[in-house]
Amino acid sequence: MAGRIRNQNVFDVFMERGFIEQVTDMQRIPEILEKSVTCYIGFDPTASSFHVGNLVPIMSLAHMQRHGHRPIALVGGGTGLVGDPSGKDEMRQILTYEEINRNAEAQKKQFARFLDFSEGRALLLNNADWLTKLNYIDFLRDIGVYFSVNRMLATESIKIRLESGLSFIEFNYQLLQAYDFWHLFKNYDCLIQMGGSDQWGNIVAGIDLIRRLEGKQAYGITFPLIMTADGRKMGKTEKGAIWLDPERTSPYEYYQFWINTDDRDVKRFLTLFTFLPMEEVEELGKLEGAEIRKAKEILAFEATQIVHGEEEANKARRASKALFSKEEGDEGSIPTTFLDRKEFNQGIPIFKLFEVTGLATSGSEARRLIQQGGGYLNEKRIDKFDLLVTTKDFNPKDEVLLRAGKKKFHRIKIIDKN
Repeated sequence: MAGRIRNQNVFDVFMERGFIEQVTDMQRIPEILEKSVTCYIGFDPTASSFHVGNLVPIMSLAHMQRHGHRPIALVGGGTGLVGDPSGKDEMRQILTYEEINRNAEAQKKQFARFLDFSEGRALLLNNADWLTKLNYIDFLRDIGVYFSVNRMLATESIKIRLESGLSFIEFNYQLLQAYDFWHLFKNYDCLIQMGGSDQWGNIVAGIDLIRRLEGKQAYGITFPLIMTADGRKMGKTEKGAIWLDPERTSPYEYYQFWINTDDRDVKRFLTLFTFLPMEEVEELGKLEGAEIRKAKEILAFEATQIVHGEEEANKARRASKALFSKEEGDEGSIPTTFLDRKEFNQGIPIFKLFEVTGLATSGSEARRLIQQGGGYLNEKRIDKFDLLVTTKDFNPKDEVLLRAGKKKFHRIKIIDKN
């Protein structure tokens, strides 16, 4: 965990690296960030792992800490029982207390990769600790009285959901998030709430509640929605989300996600998803043609190292080089499936191996892939989807290499089972 970085205002870092979408006070926020402040971001505990789409807010908390501020990572154990309608076109699935608590515990371990929680340098809180203890009538009288239904209906996230249907439980969400901000302001001296661009209305509601209850000023910062150059939401792929949990997305697959970044996105992703100095990012951003591969390798290594550690990042890099170049490399991290040698005595149709290894989701998808020229066996294009793979196709190490398209590899290794 890096120590404090001095002589630069974190707001300037956010601006330079593209973290800022909106701020509630462009003049005052940089001024208060000249001294150490406490900030927070709330995280939805509806999954047991974060994914790449969650990285911008997590990285922002890490930048805050690196510049001497105290971040609060707030797990939404209470608000998760209600469900945030922001940015959603339908109601979220309501999870049980047990599911949310289990997810919250798993997320805590991932935060520790980014933040130093020792000696109060960062705080990890769960809003279930105070929201689940609220008395409904008291809450309506003490908090609800300050909220205008007309103003809430004018909020963009609410207006969008009114078209498809908004439940009463979701309509209450803004009050609960505003209460969170007030609670953290009053008990932890938290001055700034940060979040995605869809959280603007909720953040402003919290600032207004603090002003009404305490007669003091709080502030808000929102981040842009990160889209890839080809128009996809960041972190979404054909196979689904890219998870930070190594059990759901292996360090090798995580590394491959970053190294396969579109050329147009490399510099931007280096600024957002690594801690490399901007001078280095600028130099890497100038690379073109075949040289841009170097920038992608640095992006993949740095991003993987942050989430999975240096050892796993090195293993993923060596495995990648072993596949994508003729250099010596450690192939231990290449996705591998072990099958019994006896199964290959009569031969297995190649399309079935693509399905077994997960390079295709079904046999029919594997057949289409091969018929369209996208299937490879040992770096040779397959011309028949029912080609029989036998022991003769394996190298002296008892391995064959399958490839789907340009970048998806999988190794099959035969073993002798009793």
